[in-house]
Amino acid sequence: MAMIIEMLKSLLFGIVEGITEWLPISSTGHLILLEEFVSFKGVSEDFSEMFNVVIQLGAILAVAVIFFKKIWPFSKKEGEILGIIRRDKLTLWLKIIVACLPAAVVGLLFDDIIDAVFYNPITVAIMLILVGAAFIIVESRKKGREAKVDSLDGITWMQAVGIGVFQLAAAVFPGTSRSGSTILGGLMLGVSRTTAAEFTFFLGIPVMFGASLLKLVKFGFSFTAAEAIILLIGMVSAFLVSMACIRFLMDYIKRHDFKIFGWYRIILGIAVLVYFFLIK
Repeated sequence: MAMIIEMLKSLLFGIVEGITEWLPISSTGHLILLEEFVSFKGVSEDFSEMFNVVIQLGAILAVAVIFFKKIWPFSKKEGEILGIIRRDKLTLWLKIIVACLPAAVVGLLFDDIIDAVFYNPITVAIMLILVGAAFIIVESRKKGREAKVDSLDGITWMQAVGIGVFQLAAAVFPGTSRSGSTILGGLMLGVSRTTAAEFTFFLGIPVMFGASLLKLVKFGFSFTAAEAIILLIGMVSAFLVSMACIRFLMDYIKRHDFKIFGWYRIILGIAVLVYFFLIK
């Protein structure tokens, strides 16, 4: 019975990860808050910390499945680089790598320090509110204006670097939201909502894979049978929910802006502050 309860907890964490990883509302922030009310029993603190990161692998797989044709670089057509690599896809991946460098460097050098200093509900609440307000302001200023870039091919190297700098904020401050900060950066740099969202999804592949691998290496790849089952359930549920959530978001932003997510972030941030300062 106890194991079934732990499996249900893992399922819940996977669902939250799948929803919040791709919507610009902060998956890390929501998982930190969820841990305040739901925690695993019979596993180490190190496993719980690793679990919250590694279940992102399920979310990554959803991106790879949905956008396979847009990101797969290999081709059998003649005239491509080395006869097999498509030039446009190679350029896209190089831009993705460039955009990921700032967060990758900071993550590798300061991962433990960042977790110790900023990985807490108060930081999450503050960043939820600040980024939420930024979304509302940016979308209000963009109303009625045409985006300068409406395709992945149109993203310049400088815009890729700029979006990468915005992603760095999410690497440092939980609650910022990796997807939220990069989408916001894209909008501010003149990229359309759809293109900014797609580029954000692709940025998540190396960033989330790298973060997951780093946590696994630090944990040591040594799992009990129960831990392995808990992790697998979290990853599978994150994958399935991510598939639905990504499709929803891409359809939603064709007709709407991101203001609703901004207001959601502000309301949630205020609720978190009230809870931790007045109730807990």
